[in-house]
Amino acid sequence: MKPLTPPPKPREFVVQGLTKEGRTFRPSDWAERLAGAMSCFRPGGTVGGPGARIGYSPYCVPTSVGSVKAVLISEALKEIEPMAWDFVMNFARDNDLQVAEVCVLPDVPPPAKG
Repeated sequence: MKPLTPPPKPREFVVQGLTKEGRTFRPSDWAERLAGAMSCFRPGGTVGGPGARIGYSPYCVPTSVGSVKAVLISEALKEIEPMAWDFVMNFARDNDLQVAEVCVLPDVPPPAKG
């Protein structure tokens, strides 16, 4: 019997705050604003009520690539809410921002000691 293999991890993309011509995108807090707009798209949906915390979705997270503001977006968002995925990708396209697939190296066990 063939062992079960886990489904492939969704691809991740980085939307950088640089236009294709190399200009810095403004305003300077664009990544936080975009990720904030996507904050309700999360595993299990929106969590509200007393004690609820404001936070970013794990599918759309502001970050930096070197000194350049960026947003890391998971393709899992496309499965949860295709319109949210389209919104982010169209935002990048409409503003001529650089988008690249993130290269994730496979987990490699540490070498055996001895």
